[in-house]
Amino acid sequence: MTQPIGPVMLDLEGTTLTREERELLQRPEVGGVILFARNIVDAAQVRELCDSIRRLRGDLLLAIDQEGGRVQRLCEGVTRLPSMGRLGRCYVDDPERARQFCHDAGWLIGLEMAACGLDLTFAPVLDVDAGVSSVIGDRSFSRDPRAVAAMAGAFVDGLHEAGMVAVGKHFPGHGGVAADSHHELPEDPRSLQALREHDLIPFAALAGRLEGVMPAHVVYPAFDARPAGFSPSWLGMLREDLGFKGTIFSDDLSMAGAHVAGGPAERAREALDAGCDMVLVCNDRPAAQTVLDACAGRTTKRPARLRYSRARPDLASLPALSRWRRIHARLEGLIETDPAPRED
Repeated sequence: MTQPIGPVMLDLEGTTLTREERELLQRPEVGGVILFARNIVDAAQVRELCDSIRRLRGDLLLAIDQEGGRVQRLCEGVTRLPSMGRLGRCYVDDPERARQFCHDAGWLIGLEMAACGLDLTFAPVLDVDAGVSSVIGDRSFSRDPRAVAAMAGAFVDGLHEAGMVAVGKHFPGHGGVAADSHHELPEDPRSLQALREHDLIPFAALAGRLEGVMPAHVVYPAFDARPAGFSPSWLGMLREDLGFKGTIFSDDLSMAGAHVAGGPAERAREALDAGCDMVLVCNDRPAAQTVLDACAGRTTKRPARLRYSRARPDLASLPALSRWRRIHARLEGLIETDPAPRED
């Protein structure tokens, strides 16, 4: 039987645990840790950091944003991946080749992140690129929602083959707004019907194959005045209309797009009451402390099912696998003009 864990996922200050963090991670409200670029030197150091967290508390869920392209937190000791938009450019001329690239990317990310001691990466991005969002852009597979569904589906299959879960983001779609929810609250004025016929297509197609979903800090006023991650209406649609049975993660509650819900405690309570299973609070330790206090006594079961459950691959042995060598070379060869990874 799955044991409940705390509903809060936190970040860390550096590349090793501080004394304060060792105490913080033992609070029962903590259910997970997410790593950022500042926590990373290389793959071997990440494995040691994850092992040190597990020695402290073996039930915590360990996560990272490892998408490829601009959003690749871990670069040293693993494959440097092209953006998903780069893979998507192959789809117009050769859909089968593009799907194979995406399957290979999912498999490689899953294998490498498992070898580094992580349970999941927040991927794939299911947003449809409308050509207006700088924060999404080439993180999206395509401007064609059906192509996004096809390629993301192949990526999900690759993750699953490697034994890792898939977390789709940012429901119901962040690609149609220019504003960056890290810095402001975007608003998408389109009708629900327009969203159903475009941005929601990948989520509807893949809801039954995803273990996790992350909603957007975006308001869609034609359906609800609240951002999707605080909206029982949107999260209810995800579960009831789309049939999603997995874990709903809030996006980072420290982002400006979440501030409409109030202070840190109010944001956490509103997200959890709306239907999120786990909330992320990053880059603001005082806010994290406040959220932990506000979540006292709360537990959740769904995220605990996302832990990597296979025997973890050995980092040093990956280059001995002919499949790893072939896919590593093929994907690194596609990078070309992709921008540098994000450091935030």
